[in-house]
Amino acid sequence: MKKKIENFILEGLNNVYTAASILIGQNDEIIMEEYYGTKDGISPINDQTLFDIASLTKIVSTTTAIMKLYDEKKIHLDDKIKKYLDVKGEKGEIKIKQLLLHESGMQPYSELWQKYKNKELMDKIIQIQPQNKPWTQYDYSCLNFITLMKIVENVSKTPYQDYIKNLFNQIGMFQTTYNPQNTENIVQTSIRDGIRLQGKSDDELCYYLGGVSGNAGIYSNIKDLRKYVLNILNPKIISKKTIDKFTKTTIHKGEKYAHLGFMAPPQAGCTNALDEKSFGHNGFTGTSIWIRPDGKFSIFLTNSVYYDRRAYKDKLQIIRNNINDAIFKEGII
Repeated sequence: MKKKIENFILEGLNNVYTAASILIGQNDEIIMEEYYGTKDGISPINDQTLFDIASLTKIVSTTTAIMKLYDEKKIHLDDKIKKYLDVKGEKGEIKIKQLLLHESGMQPYSELWQKYKNKELMDKIIQIQPQNKPWTQYDYSCLNFITLMKIVENVSKTPYQDYIKNLFNQIGMFQTTYNPQNTENIVQTSIRDGIRLQGKSDDELCYYLGGVSGNAGIYSNIKDLRKYVLNILNPKIISKKTIDKFTKTTIHKGEKYAHLGFMAPPQAGCTNALDEKSFGHNGFTGTSIWIRPDGKFSIFLTNSVYYDRRAYKDKLQIIRNNINDAIFKEGII
């Protein structure tokens, strides 16, 4: 029942997150769409309120852009980074598909943001060399998707923010954006340098890159993200053949499964509900999208970094697992 899912969400309201929105669908049908809480502990959210979707950026933005260029035969999955970027050493030998599958051997993250900003930070990130040999293991890395973003920019010869905004507009995702200009109706996240973030990316690398990155930085809401999901299930701007290639290609390394650009269950917050044929992603700010091949999907957005960036992760995962079990495993709605 919808009440059961609502009770799971309310368990975290005002102690894990101040705001939550959920949309459950089956292809075109909306099964449940609800909004809870406030942007800032005071002002209620509504159906237009934007969330910092964090690493959902990797699929909603970066993977979409890569799929589009692949569909147009402007890039190939076996192309090496050095074909598009001026990168020396082992990094230049890494293939696009290794970046998408997190098999590049790149380190998970970088603290270079503490020393560099904007273009200088980007240049330094692109030159970071892999810490492990490509193909040998699954190493989830935000650096993979920052590199992919730079490839998109160079191939398209368009500023990345402009390129992806054009694709969003074609899908009808008019509210989805980097660096939103009107920050009033945006859910707040954590505190940085003594200031509560609202419309500025919670992710450090994205923040110091100027708010536009391949690993994070997108702001959206469940209405726009439903349009994104429907474009995956019934493609409009990318061929079904390409969508299938990216969502059905599956690698298995150790205990991890992955698709091209997409996570595959089991993942935190979706441990038991779906098998590796499903696809989606989680975001650090407490966001997730999961899609089952038969067209059933869930979009769950929160600001779980509001009270503390890390302290409530375990409680969030329990809530997300309970919600996804109810949706996909128990099939109560």
